[in-house]
Amino acid sequence: MKIKFIKITLFLAMFFTVFVSCSSNEDAEVETEPDVTDDAITELPAAFAAFNSDAVTVTLSDDGTEIYLETTGYPNHTSIYWETDHELYLDESDYVTKTTENTYIGGGTGEASSFTVDSTPNLNGATVDTELNTIGIAVSGAAIFNDQEGMGDLDQAAGSLDYNGAHKGPGVYHYHLEPRSISNDDDELVGILMDGIFLYGRKDYPSNDYPTDLDASGGHFGPTPYNEDGEYHYHIINEEYNAPLYGYDEAVVLFAGPFQGY
Repeated sequence: MKIKFIKITLFLAMFFTVFVSCSSNEDAEVETEPDVTDDAITELPAAFAAFNSDAVTVTLSDDGTEIYLETTGYPNHTSIYWETDHELYLDESDYVTKTTENTYIGGGTGEASSFTVDSTPNLNGATVDTELNTIGIAVSGAAIFNDQEGMGDLDQAAGSLDYNGAHKGPGVYHYHLEPRSISNDDDELVGILMDGIFLYGRKDYPSNDYPTDLDASGGHFGPTPYNEDGEYHYHIINEEYNAPLYGYDEAVVLFAGPFQGY
């Protein structure tokens, strides 16, 4: 009888151990947090601190793989395209022929836009050509366009571009050329493009020289004012655009493409 009792006791102990072990494993599976992928980040890149917070809202997704950008589209600098009674209105009529006399920022078609980018741009995919309309958001809050206008290049539209290489007509106020209130032949951050890659001025950081190793998009890997460790980023390519109708001294296209981060 004693031996049988010991056997029963051992059996019950083993059963209880297995039951508890299974229960613990099930509980652990329920409490397991989602996997973090190599593409995820835990905080927004420091460069976003340079964006006009009155216009631009930047949000990191819960899983850290995407960044949502929204903008009112209203720049924080002067232009002839503000209404004449606006505090940022600048009379540039000696240099700029407006698209239409009643075209102004905030009038007609709204300036607001939004898009989502990968928090870690995919530099292993195929390059993608830029298209008409918004291809990025500048630190000012206004839209970035490529070097095309309508069905052709900027030649005919160049006369309507303000000091910042931008105009409105009839859609959003947008830049085609180097926006000199943001970056004027320097290494300043200009904005972010729709492939999630930041765009900087014509000069490199920290050398303050023109970079000599840019790819076809004007990009390369290296340190920036907001990432000393280095990252792939674009520069405005230091080439003057032939635009006889442009009212100011020098026309430098902001970004022609192709995108590298898709």
